Amino acid sequence: MTNAKEHLAIAEQKAIELFSSIKERGLIVAGKTEKKLCDEIIQIAKEDFGIEKHWSKKIVRTGINTLQPFIANPPDLVIQNDDILFFDFHPVYNDWEADLGRTYNLGKDPLKLKIVKDIEAAWKIANAWYFKQTKLTGAEFFNYVNDLTKSYGYEFGNAIAGHIVGPYPHEQPDDPNDLCLDVHPDNHQDILQLDKFGNKRHWILELHFVDKKNHFGAFYEQLLNND
Repeated sequence: MTNAKEHLAIAEQKAIELFSSIKERGLIVAGKTEKKLCDEIIQIAKEDFGIEKHWSKKIVRTGINTLQPFIANPPDLVIQNDDILFFDFHPVYNDWEADLGRTYNLGKDPLKLKIVKDIEAAWKIANAWYFKQTKLTGAEFFNYVNDLTKSYGYEFGNAIAGHIVGPYPHEQPDDPNDLCLDVHPDNHQDILQLDKFGNKRHWILELHFVDKKNHFGAFYEQLLNND
């Protein structure tokens, strides 16, 4: 019998395959708007992967828009030569949620290449650290991620550094203002505790590195996993 972790892993793998398909088809090119590329991804997700639901908003950001946090809705930009882009998508596959974020470079700017390498390396470090903890509040995890970001020479660009994921729609707090299911600096509850039904929660770790001096950022997000 497939358990929750396996369902989530399958959904995430489909999301990874979707993004690989976009790259392999050469759809990430200069001269195209963010919205156009986003629409193309949605169409391929539906036609080639059977993905019709997306449990949160879908993001393609390029250039200076990569500085913007998740909640922002910046103007639609045209992708330029040598731009850096990031993608944040939330597909639902077989009624299970995925949440995947990736960053791509169109050029060879060494600082942009470095931030992409750095954010993936930092994600792996934070993922490994998480599984060494026996008790961990959302605030403690956020602060760890924020300090890790600074150690790479960047600023953290988002209000949260993660959240739960699960069967669609995932668990919601009784109080909509409760931050217990987010990796947030004001969440002082243990995020390793079981849900109200005694089930293990599964968490997404999202990193948003911002280089304000050079006017770009990078994003990397996926399911925390100790396999």
